[in-house]
Amino acid sequence: MRAGFTDVVTRSLDEDERVVVVLADIGVGQFEATGIAERHPLRVINVGIREQLLISVAGGLALEGLRPVVHSYAPFLVERPFEQIKLDLGHQDVGAVLVSIGASYDAAAEGRTHQAPGDVALLSTLPGWTIHVPGHADEAARLLRDAIAGDGRVYVRLSDEQNATAHDSLPHVVRRGSAAAPLVLAIGPTLDPALEATADLDVTVAYAATVRPFDGGLLRGLSDARDVVLVEPTLAGTSAGEVAGALADRPHRLLALGVANAELRRYGSGAEHRRAHGLDAEGIRRSLDALATAA
Repeated sequence: MRAGFTDVVTRSLDEDERVVVVLADIGVGQFEATGIAERHPLRVINVGIREQLLISVAGGLALEGLRPVVHSYAPFLVERPFEQIKLDLGHQDVGAVLVSIGASYDAAAEGRTHQAPGDVALLSTLPGWTIHVPGHADEAARLLRDAIAGDGRVYVRLSDEQNATAHDSLPHVVRRGSAAAPLVLAIGPTLDPALEATADLDVTVAYAATVRPFDGGLLRGLSDARDVVLVEPTLAGTSAGEVAGALADRPHRLLALGVANAELRRYGSGAEHRRAHGLDAEGIRRSLDALATAA
């Protein structure tokens, strides 16, 4: 996904004079390697390790009519400069494209400083944001192109994890079960583990990569599903309120799976963190079996 991001932004810099890239040391080497920083030295800006300034500079550029694309690890892009995101972009009502790497635990070997499972939940507290959690590099590239061509505030969350194939980012059914079968809604790169976990079960599996604004139409269209299982690569429950709101007038049970709100104090690998949080196929299956037993 990250390589695709560099390619999309490099092309955008060459083709659209509005586009400007703002970095805080992270990613500088990528753009230097493509030669784009040399071709457009005034539109590839590195502010150094100053994440609050990273967002404030983007806000100022947006006020001048430019289209800033801002990039760093998720905790440095969303959590550390959150006040600047709220004020310098949101309160000023200007647009930017924030593109993160690291996701929840991709950089687990770097320790807690590089983990941000709560990034989507945090940004969701602010109005006016479109938030994408792509599950494949092709999806990420498509969503990035659309975001850069627009004017709004967009967050694109890149990850090292991805599904085997790309899908439409809007909610849609990937595998349909019987009329009253449970619905499993997988977000971004959780789709393949969810499909593997439910391979022999009568369930409907749906997919979405765009989580804000949340399109509840699919859920309402599957009105016979009494049990809804939400599987997210972010903090558990990040989109639970959106799902519950879409089904507020319909009896249902909601199981929200995601990254646990807990400290895992051993660095480990991303795969080990995924397993520890129950987001691999085996863990998802255990949760589904427990839900069925509690019925």
